[in-house]
Amino acid sequence: MPLPPASPEHDGWMLEALAEARQALRTADVPVGAVVVGANGELLARGHNERELLNDPTAHAEIVALRRAAALLGDWQLAGSTLVVTLEPCVMCAGAILAARVARVVFGAWDDKAGAAGSVYDVLRDRRLNHRVEVFAGVRAEESGELLSGFFREHLQA
Repeated sequence: MPLPPASPEHDGWMLEALAEARQALRTADVPVGAVVVGANGELLARGHNERELLNDPTAHAEIVALRRAAALLGDWQLAGSTLVVTLEPCVMCAGAILAARVARVVFGAWDDKAGAAGSVYDVLRDRRLNHRVEVFAGVRAEESGELLSGFFREHLQA
């Protein structure tokens, strides 16, 4: 299923997600960042990978940002919101995105090993599920990919 083109607004939010991804480097976490944008275009929450920091396998950037947005709103349903993330969401994160009723996902780099938004799986747009998400891919993909590649090059040499 083809993906629609991203908008200039998506590009601006991806810059925020990339800045958040760089924060993960301080704790030697994989540099993935995410922001949740409300239905009215306001920044609700941001998050980056915190698996190493918290010793929590579920502390992916998307989960961290979704939890913070839900806490801010006092509602687990994030209807009308947009999640912008530097890497294609995995199956776990795709499940959380669906559960939170996120309207759209914008991501940077494809994840050919664990992606669940069109590369390995397409959980977010699976017609068998009760909620589907509009997906925009490849926004600042090169920057997102370079951040990840640099991290893994450095950590594989260590």
